[in-house]
Amino acid sequence: MKIYTRTGDTGETGLFGGKRVPKDNVRVDAYGTVDELNATIGWAVAQVSDAEIRGRLALLQHDLFSLGSNLATPPVQERGKKPKLPPMPTQRVEEMEAWIDAADTELPALRAFVLPGGCPGAAALHVARTVCRRAERTVVRLSGTKGPEVELLAYLNRLSDLLFTLARLENHRDGTGDVEWVKHPAPEPSP
Repeated sequence: MKIYTRTGDTGETGLFGGKRVPKDNVRVDAYGTVDELNATIGWAVAQVSDAEIRGRLALLQHDLFSLGSNLATPPVQERGKKPKLPPMPTQRVEEMEAWIDAADTELPALRAFVLPGGCPGAAALHVARTVCRRAERTVVRLSGTKGPEVELLAYLNRLSDLLFTLARLENHRDGTGDVEWVKHPAPEPSP
């Protein structure tokens, strides 16, 4: 199978099931942003030093692939017959909550807002968190508050919470600690 088809050269792409839509269609934006999130998490996996965190992230990447394939499929009324799709990973929401709760027992209490940064793995997780928030906003644009995509919103919302917590955990286990926001930071001394 070739990677190129030339069918998208005029600004259209095919959804799962064959329907052709413009590449700026909100459904394409939604599954494209989830794909970007998956790639960003893959980059974070390469940066994170903690094996437990890397393992959890790898599991979530498989979820995101399933989530993206569901987003790439128009509703039944738009496509006719229903293709076989991987299940949406909505059962993972409770697992992510348990992971967050377990990490919180190890982390120091939050005393201030946390700036993205710290060690390379934590910084990468913060980037993934912001991409996750954008994916969530795009799915909201796609479905509003109805339709099959709505159940994915809880997954994406909890995932962004988890990515924030994992960034803090990576910094903590690395010995770096959180980078706390300071309302009026002192200027850097001149050399």
